[in-house]
Amino acid sequence: MSEKAGSQSGGSPEASGVTVSDIQELIRRKEEIEAQIKANYEVLESQKGIGMNEPLVDCEGYPRADVDLYQVRTARHNIVCLQNDHKAVMKQVEDALHQLHAHDKEKQARDLAEAHREALSRGQSHGLSPPQAFAKVNSVSPGSPASIAGLQVDDEILEFGSVNTQNFQSLQNISSVVQHSEGKPLNVTVMRRGEKHQLRLVPTRWAGKGLLGCSIIPLQR
Repeated sequence: MSEKAGSQSGGSPEASGVTVSDIQELIRRKEEIEAQIKANYEVLESQKGIGMNEPLVDCEGYPRADVDLYQVRTARHNIVCLQNDHKAVMKQVEDALHQLHAHDKEKQARDLAEAHREALSRGQSHGLSPPQAFAKVNSVSPGSPASIAGLQVDDEILEFGSVNTQNFQSLQNISSVVQHSEGKPLNVTVMRRGEKHQLRLVPTRWAGKGLLGCSIIPLQR
């Protein structure tokens, strides 16, 4: 399990070697382990509600005859092993998120510098005013596609795919872009504490609701 997660690169040439697909695979593995842990606890529950620590001998020291000792011992062993696997997968998820964020920050810095140069060039040659934000990020769910992309609460959105200040009319514009871009990267430009950031957001089905895992509200103009 860990060797697969550690070596899988998703075909990406980037130095970090971690992709959104890698993280989603780890999350699927985590959910599988959780389901197996639950199933083994149900086995214990079916044996007169016996848990992880209750004695398997009676008051006279003889093996209990009212429960299936083999099933109980097997379920207890499975639970201990699965809990260790669960801890390992959660650590892998955490490490993968850190790696992905670190790589994205480097890429965002390069993209931002390039975009800044282009904006200055266009502004100087055409006298254009800087773009204005039309919406704001109100909440971001941990582990969601929005969180993985680097979106943060209070980010002001300047561009969301093909949506910008000039053509934005309602949140339906953003919803339409998201629905038509499932599994495809979207360029999102936000203003954060006075600095412009360019993010790469991939609308994807995940453990939570929707394809983004964030709440966006329009700004009053």
